Amino acid sequence: MSEQNITRLNLYDKEFVLIGTAHVSKKSAEQVKAVIEFEQPDSVCIELDEQRYQSVLDGNKWREMDIFKVIKEKKATLLLMNLLISSFQKRMAKQFGIKPGQEMIQGIESAKEVGAELVLADRNIQITFARIWHGIGLSGRAKLLMQIVYSVFNKEEISEEELEKLKSQDMLHTMLDEMTQSFPKLKVPLIDERDQYLAQKIKDAPGKKIVAVLGAAHVPGIKEEIKKDHNLEQLSKRPPKSKAPKIIAWAIPLLILGIIGYSFWANPEVGVNLTMSWMIWNALFAGIGAAIAFGHPLTILSAILIAPFSSLYPLLAAGWVAGLVEAYFRRPKVADFENLSTDVYNIKGFWSNKVTRILLIVVLTNLGSTLGTIIGGADVVRIFFQNIFGV
Repeated sequence: MSEQNITRLNLYDKEFVLIGTAHVSKKSAEQVKAVIEFEQPDSVCIELDEQRYQSVLDGNKWREMDIFKVIKEKKATLLLMNLLISSFQKRMAKQFGIKPGQEMIQGIESAKEVGAELVLADRNIQITFARIWHGIGLSGRAKLLMQIVYSVFNKEEISEEELEKLKSQDMLHTMLDEMTQSFPKLKVPLIDERDQYLAQKIKDAPGKKIVAVLGAAHVPGIKEEIKKDHNLEQLSKRPPKSKAPKIIAWAIPLLILGIIGYSFWANPEVGVNLTMSWMIWNALFAGIGAAIAFGHPLTILSAILIAPFSSLYPLLAAGWVAGLVEAYFRRPKVADFENLSTDVYNIKGFWSNKVTRILLIVVLTNLGSTLGTIIGGADVVRIFFQNIFGV
């Protein structure tokens, strides 16, 4: 049996066999099967968390998704990001005629075949995203989203040889490689912390012989981190939410309302002009956002009508309202959920599938409303100083 991509460690009276894989490689899946059958381990650790494990087990779970609940719980952006990332992986897997994450699926199946205990060794992906999101700031978030979108819709195909080279990288890390260079802090939650989490879970796995199926980018770090003790509870904490965004979210509406209110008192004509400017800019950009996502005419109208008011009330977002209206008039059918895994391969699919279109409407309408708030707010301040103070 080839020892390529296999690392063996003997620590704590246990033998650890680490298999470094590429997440869309047929050879990796074959190697996982061969190693587990040969080693007959007590435990098999796989680089999945409970959420992704359930997704692997139930490929039809999309059918059960309540799109109204997703919007109301403010999870539309997170779900859209997950779909974008999974589409990148699925597109590469389709190119080579295998299932994405086939080596993890093989690890699950082989563990059952040899009677080994299955250990879900990775950290919850939502916590990883939360810690990434917290650490890169507003400009970093914008660049991150751009990088993900570019990676998804880049049509360039790769060769089998290039794919094998990906065994030196984590799938998520592959997509965000440029970001890790621009934002070194991104590497900490994406790779380093997960190395520590995975190492501790592998070390704690029951039995004397443990096989771990890992993205190969994690193997070097795990080799070092497994020699140390790590606090899983600490690594699983969500970062504290900053109070600054909430303060700003309420301060801007209060400032705008204060300016408009004072203008009506000092000069009603100016007050009317300020109100019109605020409403036009907010309505315009929110409507454009909904239109770019090909929203229903009433969806676009709802975005236009609600944006000037939702921008003054941070607990409400124009995108949520527009998304709910779109879901009401164009409720996704079973076929939309069934086709979701293939429709996310390309831009056309994202816009034509009713599920992803609703998510796009929520995100793009909110982006448009935010832009309208910035431009409209600046215009209100400009008109105010020009007409009230003559500046």
